[in-house]
Amino acid sequence: MTAHTLVRESLLDAAAIVLPVRCAGCRRPDRSLCDECEAELSPVTRLDAVGEIPVWSALSYEGVARRVLLAYKDGGRVDVVRALARALRSAVAEAQRQAARGGGDAADPAAAGAALLPVLIPSTRSAWRRRGYHPSRSVLARAHILVPPLWRALRLSRQTADQAGLNAAQRSGNRRGSFVASKRLAGRTCLIVDDIVTSGATIAEAARAIHAAGGRVAGAAAIARTPLRAGGRLQGAPRRPRGDAVCFPVS
Repeated sequence: MTAHTLVRESLLDAAAIVLPVRCAGCRRPDRSLCDECEAELSPVTRLDAVGEIPVWSALSYEGVARRVLLAYKDGGRVDVVRALARALRSAVAEAQRQAARGGGDAADPAAAGAALLPVLIPSTRSAWRRRGYHPSRSVLARAHILVPPLWRALRLSRQTADQAGLNAAQRSGNRRGSFVASKRLAGRTCLIVDDIVTSGATIAEAARAIHAAGGRVAGAAAIARTPLRAGGRLQGAPRRPRGDAVCFPVS
């Protein structure tokens, strides 16, 4: 155990005495995240696709990762943001590496090799009132990426319903035409950033708005993606891998 780790563990123990907490992943007492659950949040970056848009994500939205993300987004457990930031940083870094190799938007050669500008999915007013913070923005701020995001580069042109509980067609209709991108994105190569990718409707709408403003979309990065299953199997055949990642379509 290094000196840094020893100090960190001691501080966690002291904090648990003053402010008792339970692990956000397994409810074990005395730690924000126990060692086992923190290990479960170790990023393993995977490449999926929303149409022609590559989407890098670091975690599968199930088990410990799902419980921790729900605790963070809906339970006010902002104490887990460091672990989630590590996952998002991994996805963003892989997206940047692939862009440097000439991956990303093959339809626009100007996007190849460019530094990617992070662009956040905006929160609805109801979500902001309920939480008091923007989940993805807080995680991204802690991810310490090299290229700073352009805050408020996307905004809502209308308020949308909560995507939870909607099927893929409903999600697409709910999001369609709901984003407007800043003209500051014109000529910029963008990386869309979100917390969880489910149907891909939000990513597709963000890409539409960015293109309408004159920007380019190299891909998207997310903390987690939902597993797509049909009879226990991943839907669709694998797409051509880019780099060391394996690419699957997101329907």
